[in-house]
Amino acid sequence: MEKIAVVTELQPGIFQIRGLNGSSHSYVIKGNYKNVMIDSGSDQNFPVLERGLFQIGLKVRDIDLVINSHEHCDHIGANRYFHESAMIAAYRLAASKMISDDYYVTMYKGNDLNEIPMRVHLWLENMTRIDLGNYSLRIFHTPGHTSGCISIVETTQGLLFSADSVFAGGTLSYIAESGSIGDYIDSLTRLRCLACRPSILGMVAFQRRPSKISMRQSSMLKNF
Repeated sequence: MEKIAVVTELQPGIFQIRGLNGSSHSYVIKGNYKNVMIDSGSDQNFPVLERGLFQIGLKVRDIDLVINSHEHCDHIGANRYFHESAMIAAYRLAASKMISDDYYVTMYKGNDLNEIPMRVHLWLENMTRIDLGNYSLRIFHTPGHTSGCISIVETTQGLLFSADSVFAGGTLSYIAESGSIGDYIDSLTRLRCLACRPSILGMVAFQRRPSKISMRQSSMLKNF
């Protein structure tokens, strides 16, 4: 039985396609110049993603740019379906792990269906700007969950796409293999300073194991 795609229009031309099967959500921004997707989700979830695109009047080939928020397989697994028609973008510390088949960090081998070489066409840097005409995206490097994590701010409306830096309900993330609790606290401090509207937050995609943190670090995290 086919699973129904749950699509929500968050702002005019900005859509959330809810991830299933342990996948991240995907966000689609219909720009005047280009159509952008934030996170393709897991390989297993691609049929749901494709149906979600169809619901908003798009096909896979209509996506011009896929931005990966970080290097985990539940966010990058379906990139393979966009390789030929779209540019794939990730922060440079995520991109290096993706193209080198670093399965320990990406968890790609154990969680997705196909082991294929990953492509990253655009290696992003902190403060990269992407102008879509009607919307404008700004990339912020927010390491912590992983070394290559980014958050994305849509600057005309003040929308924050936090991905796995902060989950729905304000739930904080865990620290993965390439992450750092110190970097995470610094990233949360910087995100808190952004004058953004209520955020478009990430999701808990699969079981998280607790991070080992000190009492002082725990106290610092309670301030967020």
